[in-house]
Amino acid sequence: MTTEIRQALPEEYDEVGELTVAAYSHDGFVRGEYAMTLRAAADRAAKAELWVAADATGLLGTVTYCPPGSVYREIGRDDEGEFRMLGVAGRARGLGIGTTLTEHCIERTRELGLPRIVLSSAVYMQTAHRIYERLGFTRLPERDWSPIPGLDLYAFALEL
Repeated sequence: MTTEIRQALPEEYDEVGELTVAAYSHDGFVRGEYAMTLRAAADRAAKAELWVAADATGLLGTVTYCPPGSVYREIGRDDEGEFRMLGVAGRARGLGIGTTLTEHCIERTRELGLPRIVLSSAVYMQTAHRIYERLGFTRLPERDWSPIPGLDLYAFALEL
């Protein structure tokens, strides 16, 4: 089957939100009110770029790309692309969907003419870290941060 990467359709927003919550919950990554943010796919689509990976069977994964000016940016500077909330459906884990979505964000950053892409990832998201490192991302420890007590985020960057 062919996997398509495209922007989410409005009729998919609820499913995208639930997919994202389920992906983060699967590994115990949803804390506090963050589930509401993960479910807010329509808001992400309006204030950032909401992308999905899909095939003939349905949605396989999603990512929020945050171009300069998006309120969803966390650590991105004006000359950097940023992405967040990458989630893969349980049935699609291990199929390379996370890598494909990350590569899409890299390409999107290039399309915008930006020289670097950044992201934040919780210290315990080791599977995601392996994807990022395999694609050439390096740690930016000077931009590590903690949005709430007890949740430490690593910063990563890829020079393009």
